[in-house]
This record gives sequence, structure tokens and C-alpha cells, in this order.
Amino acid sequence: MMQIFMWLLLAFIILQRLVELLIARRNEQWMRERGGIEIGSEHYKWFFIVHSCFFISILLEVSLQTNSVSELNNYLFALFLLTQLARVWCIQSLGRFWNTKIIVLPNVALVKRGPYKYIKHPNYVIVGVELFVIPLLFGAYMTAVLFPLFHLILLKIRIPAEEKALKKVKMGK
Repeated sequence: MMQIFMWLLLAFIILQRLVELLIARRNEQWMRERGGIEIGSEHYKWFFIVHSCFFISILLEVSLQTNSVSELNNYLFALFLLTQLARVWCIQSLGRFWNTKIIVLPNVALVKRGPYKYIKHPNYVIVGVELFVIPLLFGAYMTAVLFPLFHLILLKIRIPAEEKALKKVKMGK
């Protein structure tokens, strides 16, 4: 029974990410129709690769294990549920401006509501936590170590690119 729940959980997470890509694509189109400009697209493929490999890594690591997860860790699952609520809060707070790419709209004020009122990049913090917690739920310990590190490496490129894009639009250049 636990195995079925875990596979359903993983399927849910993958489906959630696919739905988010559809939302991002719709928001991208909406922003481009209003003059949105994409900046820093060269590194975007690496986000896609890392996040795709994340799920493959979990599947591979779990399939190679001799002992499977026999019970759900309630603390990790509660943390996972909290990250999902925070994830929805981020997406909801940004509304049409939420995207997986760096797309900025000239002459539009920066969103400062929801979690963005408290920290600049809450979604990246949430994703980092997820990249650690989700594999731990499945007993995929190598994935839990490697993918948060990959995330941090990508953020060293992504956050400066976002800041530069936002500053450029703010200055009207």
C-alpha cells in the first residue's frame, strides 16, 4: 500500500510541474503580447535539464535500492506539504508575472505582495527545499544531496541575470 502511495505522490509531483509549465507558457504569451522581454535565456535549458534529471534520478535510485521505503516519514511529508502551499502562494502572488523564464515588462512595478513582501526570491528557496525533501521521502539520498547543489549552481547564474533584467527595465533601458 505504501508503495502505491509513493508512486502516486511522485506522479502527482510530475503532473504538478507539467501544469506549472503550461501556466508559465500562458503567462509568457500574455507578457509578450504586452511588450514583455525575455532576458538570460541561454541558461534556461539547464533548469529544464536539471529538473528533468531530478525525477529520473529519483526513479533510478529507488529502482536500484534493495530495501524500499516501508513507511511515510510524517515530518518530511508535512514539510513537503508546506512547500507546496508556499509554492502556490508564490505563483498566486505573482499572478500573470509568474514564469519559469526571465521575462520582464517595461514600466510595470515589481510585485511586492505575498512572500515577495518578505524576501526577494522565495520560489527559489522553496524549490531548493523541495529538491532536498522530495528525494528523502523516497529514500533517494544521493538525489537529495546532488540536486540542491545543482540548484545552487544554477542560481548563481539565474539570480544575477534576473536582478540585471529587473534593473534594466526599471531604468528604462
